Amino acid sequence: MLEKIRESAQGPWAMIVIGLIVLSFVFAGVGSYLTGSTQVAAALVNGEEISANSVERAYQNERARIEGQFGEGVAALFANPDYLADFRRGVLDRLIGEKLIEQKAIELGLRVSDEQILNTIRNMPEFQVGGAFNNQRFQAIIQQAGFQPNSFRDYMRTEMTRDQFGRSIIGTEFSLENEVSSTNALQSQLRDIQVVTVSASDFSADVSVDADEIAEYYQTNIDRYDTEERVALSFVELKADDLIAETSVEEDELTDFYALNQGNYLTEEERRVSHILVEFGDDKAVALQTANNILVKVERGDDFAELAKTDSADTFSAENGGDLDFFGRDIMDPNFEQAAFGLASIGDTSEIIESEFGFHIIKLTDIKPEIVTPFDDVRDDIELTVQRDKAMELFFAKQQNMAELAFEIPDTLEDVAGDLGVSVQTTELFTQSTAPSSVNFPQVLAAGFSAELVEDLVNSDVLEISDEHVMVVRVREYEPQRTLALDEVEQAITSQLEVEKAQQAALDFADGLMLQLQDGNEITELLAERNLAWQKTEKLARFDSSIGTNVAQQAFTLGLNAGENITTVARADGDVALIELLNVETPEGVETGELASLKQRLSSQMSQSNYAAIIATLRADADVVINVQ
Repeated sequence: MLEKIRESAQGPWAMIVIGLIVLSFVFAGVGSYLTGSTQVAAALVNGEEISANSVERAYQNERARIEGQFGEGVAALFANPDYLADFRRGVLDRLIGEKLIEQKAIELGLRVSDEQILNTIRNMPEFQVGGAFNNQRFQAIIQQAGFQPNSFRDYMRTEMTRDQFGRSIIGTEFSLENEVSSTNALQSQLRDIQVVTVSASDFSADVSVDADEIAEYYQTNIDRYDTEERVALSFVELKADDLIAETSVEEDELTDFYALNQGNYLTEEERRVSHILVEFGDDKAVALQTANNILVKVERGDDFAELAKTDSADTFSAENGGDLDFFGRDIMDPNFEQAAFGLASIGDTSEIIESEFGFHIIKLTDIKPEIVTPFDDVRDDIELTVQRDKAMELFFAKQQNMAELAFEIPDTLEDVAGDLGVSVQTTELFTQSTAPSSVNFPQVLAAGFSAELVEDLVNSDVLEISDEHVMVVRVREYEPQRTLALDEVEQAITSQLEVEKAQQAALDFADGLMLQLQDGNEITELLAERNLAWQKTEKLARFDSSIGTNVAQQAFTLGLNAGENITTVARADGDVALIELLNVETPEGVETGELASLKQRLSSQMSQSNYAAIIATLRADADVVINVQ
């Protein structure tokens, strides 16, 4: 999000509008905003509803986005009821925030013009073909989402009005020059340090752990020793892809398939028309009279494109003379489509046609005739299709046999495997979070850890992993969840305590060295006694982790004043470091572009913080009622 805001400072804000609207709503099925719902509202925000239907659609869209980004690895998360509930609530909270912003934008009197809406839609890449707006694609996509052109325009007006408020916050934030330069100075600062690394292992011989300490540690950290239940599975799987090699296809089967499915090998007739739309308005009779007046002008030879630009209520097509580009059957309103395909010749115009949107006058401008693809051009594709169809028939037959044998002989998978001609596969013991890839499917894990399979030791039902992949599983070994006994973990606890005590002893030694230095004493002899020495690092950058992340972070907390330039820190590897700051250097001559980039990042970060704070404030002052859990 921050990256988008940074980019927006150098480009049109319309890109943010496009991203927010298209990704969050258009392809999520925004038809819910149009069709309404008889369900109880998921939430009321200052008396305005957020429908359960819109929440469900937003949830499905967000889930699909995450699954598309991270793949099957997140399926187990969505199978967790607690995670799923939190995820759904997060979606609802986002919609509540958007509703609050929308209400505030309306309260402030923010408006969006028809021209702004039209330009934004024309620039949306989802509606473009070859980099140019394509009306046919526009019509198909918005109808799939449950819109018609005018209702989509109204929806866009609402979204863009709300976005104006967001831009007023994000676009007005700034960073002071002094703030940028001081931040840059801190971030680019280089430090010279010297470090003594004290090995914890040198103190291991001096530490001991008694039984009471072990018992106390065990009781204090007993939750650590709760094990998860584990299962080992046996399974048999069937995949359609594995059956293709068992099929064969005859030539007459291919020609028969081509004849029976010829509709798949033709490009249907498409028509290109222009139209003039007169909306019903408050008086349908007046609208009809207006349409008749326009039709008279058309019939007397007035330029159709010019009439569309001046008289059509469809502002999207009017700019192009009413052009709607090419479209096929089942795209447009039924009455509109019947009239368009009923025109005999290019240049013909229709009578007045009534649709749910108003009255239309239609002009046929071009025709793409039906084209049939020859058999020889698609023979190879047909062969693959027929072969795959046969494999699927065999797949379903074998799947039925799997189900019957797994049920009739529930105490073994050998008969199922024998019928399929495959081997029974097995896994080692695993928990739900460590399942091997061969069985790491939500359906398999749910069955494998179910009481029925664990307690009754029977075969599962046929589990459908996908339309072309099924499995039957059974539990071959089971370990219940339990708390490990002290004697099972005593050695591990002893080792842990010894490590901790050795590191603490090393830290105590390093702290002693630090006190000596702070008192102005030399520590050379103390270092020599343990074969230790200073290791110098020059020009250490703030985010340099080569000497250890926590060592570098600690080095940048030190000051140059006496007593403030020395510290100790426990390293992540178990050792201890004594750190002394020697010098601080702030590079000069920073590139102008780098400062500009930092300035934009700081502004963006503050903008996002302010935007989130505004939503929190609006919500605190709002009457929000949530009706779903």
